[in-house]
Amino acid sequence: MNSDGEASSLQMPQMTVGGMLPGEANQSPNTAPLSMAEAVSNTDFYIGVGLAISSCFFIGSSFIIKKKALIRLSKYGEVRASAGGFGYLREWIWWAGLLTMGVGEAANFAAYAFAPASLVTPLGALSVIISAVMASRFLNEKLNLLGKIGCFLCILGSTIIVIHSPKEKEIEDLQLLFDMLLDPVFILYVICIVGSTVFVACFIAPRHGHTNVVVYIFLCSGIGSLTVMSCKALGLAIRQTLNNGGNVFLTWMPWFLILVTVTFIAIQMNYLNKALDIFNTSIVTPVYYVMFTTLVIAASAILFKEFTHMRFDDILGDVCGFLIVITAVFLLNAFRDIDISLNDVRGLMRPKMQRVSQFDEEVLVTSNTKERRLSYGSSDIFRKA
Repeated sequence: MNSDGEASSLQMPQMTVGGMLPGEANQSPNTAPLSMAEAVSNTDFYIGVGLAISSCFFIGSSFIIKKKALIRLSKYGEVRASAGGFGYLREWIWWAGLLTMGVGEAANFAAYAFAPASLVTPLGALSVIISAVMASRFLNEKLNLLGKIGCFLCILGSTIIVIHSPKEKEIEDLQLLFDMLLDPVFILYVICIVGSTVFVACFIAPRHGHTNVVVYIFLCSGIGSLTVMSCKALGLAIRQTLNNGGNVFLTWMPWFLILVTVTFIAIQMNYLNKALDIFNTSIVTPVYYVMFTTLVIAASAILFKEFTHMRFDDILGDVCGFLIVITAVFLLNAFRDIDISLNDVRGLMRPKMQRVSQFDEEVLVTSNTKERRLSYGSSDIFRKA
């Protein structure tokens, strides 16, 4: 009995065709669909990245075109947008800028359907580069050495964000997304944003909107964060309709999302025009980017919980990339009026005596009846009666 038991326990496992174990034969077919799903997910991710980058070119140039239209209107004596005027609606250049922004926002809207919002929104920093380069060309705004360093850091930070951003497959069930929209934490976020924007628009903006750029930019950014979430849901509805063949637009929710999206975009455009009309583009662009991106990442983290599936090193890399982009945007715009070039840096690297000699310029010092002429960099002193 024991020998039979030992013999049965020592029996070799049965092999299938190809020398595989039965368990392995059953597991092998399941591995192919998993890798195919990962491939599709990665493809969607890079499609979203491409759409986000292409949208930056249109959105960045739209700022310059609309600013050009507002400058042209001010020369004609029209009521400015900051004073409640809507004369820009009769200006074809402004409509060209709006159309350009519409193309960019459409590409950005499509990007939200393929990639996480925490990736698409920070990539908007590339539009700051486009705006800075075009402003130096068409608005006579200088792009000095610090601005060029900011452009480089902006590209570097965006690359880090792309590498470390969440790449999990996006939500494809619209009903699941509707359930997530009813999450109490997200509802609390919506109440806080809507309440604060109404308070700022009614009580703060009339008093401080013309002196503080943060006022109008906060209204754009707060409403904009909700616009992104509605665009994300609307893009998912369109994508599900195209892929599954069903028509989710027979329900009320997609039409409600369309109404919310159009309304929020109109509010954004109104306050953004006021900010551009009052303040310089170099101030509006970085403040709008930082505030808008921060609120969108916060809303996306609350609604989609994208960071819960990420490793700590990816979260740290994503945060560092975002901080690099913020630093780049600050360098790109805060020191734009400073006239500094590479030659100035080379001058600082020269020996001290050589640096002094380059300032061998004549300076006139005037007193009551006499005038002295001093020459820096040499020991010569000239006097003239």
